[in-house]
Amino acid sequence: MKVYSLTYRYVMMALVMVSVLTSCDNNLEELNQNPDAYGEIIPEYLFTKSQLDAVNVSYFGTAALTIGGSMQQFATYKEVPAAGDKYFNDGYSKNYFPTVYANAVNDIEEVIRAVSEDPELSNQLSIARIWRAYIFHHITDLYGDVPYTEAGKGITDKIYTPKYDTQSFIYNDMLKELEEAANALDASKSSYGTSDLIYGGDVAQWKKFAYSLMLRLGMRLTNVDEGLSETWVKKAIAGGVILDNGDLAAIGYVDGSQVASRNPIAEGLMNGDYIDPQSVENVEGGKYAKTFIDHLKDTGDPRLNAISVVWVDNGSGLYVADTTTAIQKGMQNAEFNNRPADFPTYSEPHPQTILAYDSPLLVMTNAEMNLLLAEAVIRGWHTGDATTLYENAVRAGMQQWSLFGEAGVIAEERIVSYLDANPFLSGGSLEEQMEQIGTQKWVSLFLDEYEIFANWRRTGYPALVPVNYPGNLTGGRIPTRFVLPDSESTINAANFQEAVDRQGVGNALTSTVWWDVP
Repeated sequence: MKVYSLTYRYVMMALVMVSVLTSCDNNLEELNQNPDAYGEIIPEYLFTKSQLDAVNVSYFGTAALTIGGSMQQFATYKEVPAAGDKYFNDGYSKNYFPTVYANAVNDIEEVIRAVSEDPELSNQLSIARIWRAYIFHHITDLYGDVPYTEAGKGITDKIYTPKYDTQSFIYNDMLKELEEAANALDASKSSYGTSDLIYGGDVAQWKKFAYSLMLRLGMRLTNVDEGLSETWVKKAIAGGVILDNGDLAAIGYVDGSQVASRNPIAEGLMNGDYIDPQSVENVEGGKYAKTFIDHLKDTGDPRLNAISVVWVDNGSGLYVADTTTAIQKGMQNAEFNNRPADFPTYSEPHPQTILAYDSPLLVMTNAEMNLLLAEAVIRGWHTGDATTLYENAVRAGMQQWSLFGEAGVIAEERIVSYLDANPFLSGGSLEEQMEQIGTQKWVSLFLDEYEIFANWRRTGYPALVPVNYPGNLTGGRIPTRFVLPDSESTINAANFQEAVDRQGVGNALTSTVWWDVP
């Protein structure tokens, strides 16, 4: 598995921003120029920044606390950070929207404008279009109808109150963009090179990434338009998706004093909650959830030891990380409103894998693609063998932890033992097989909370039991959508209200997106 490392040099390049140079009278133009800023866009540098900004959107609040809690992988005893644990706070979900538009969306729109006129830069344009689809699929999956066609056009077109496109339109356009961009990629032309933190400019791998994202999005439509779903799933499979460890999409990070060079998941979790691992306290009272840890223990999943520790007193007053399976224990979601007496005995993220600043961030994995192909087989849309694909997915989902260092390496015999104890239900019903695939995805995609949330809404798996903490915002229902920020109701009131009126119960955690139907 190759991971392209993020060095300080590229961090600094990524931080280059566009300067708008304003001319003035009396030949004083030079006084208005910032000598430390660029006066024009350098697409390579800004593309680097767009990659970093897309995967670093307040992970701790939106992914860990909001989705991780509701998907019962994380838990907390406190009320303020209990967006997902107790369905008690919608503020974190509001924060994603302004952050991603101000950074990742604006970045990629500027890149596309900068490379769209030069035929020699066709690969840069195609890869930027693919990455734009990646950025927007997260936004629309979280919120439903969102600004899309008019997004990022404030400077160029003076559009400061963009319309909200329907999610059905956005999905159709993203799929079109992926198909066109993949077809336009040309191995004989240059690309972003080392400015591409995922594939180092490898055009063939970006083509696989495009079709992999197409497969993910195509499968998302199974409940709302099965015919359209089948069409795009088959196109994606024919195009070729990420199946091998070497094609896995990841961004490598480095440890150091520069926060921008650190893995944003590790940075978010460490500074948001686990800042002092040897303390019996955590800033936001977080631990792993009981549902998650129980599942890993009950199935004998060796990933438990790669991602989870309990801090135990070594007898001299110092706490050390212990990965022993028997002592791993998850905290019940929504059970406490004060620190439980046995709080130190619950499991939390492994400091040498999950919390390591120099760990990679997995963007798109072969574990997910093999599971999607297994689903395509049981739906009759693909001719492969579902059992083989499922086993390939499990193997890939375990092997990927070796990218995180020695503590993440899982021995081959443990993988074989797990597969022997948990075989694919080849003789089961479609629903039984869907549950097995969906639950495996919940484990294999751990840390990619956005995709876990989307797949749970589409399939209903894993089968999670909701909580009903007093004063919660959903009436005891697991949240199904992010809430748009209050600022949109004033700054972009007309477009905001039109979109809200289209979406079920309005701007609430319990409304649903277009493709999320029973």
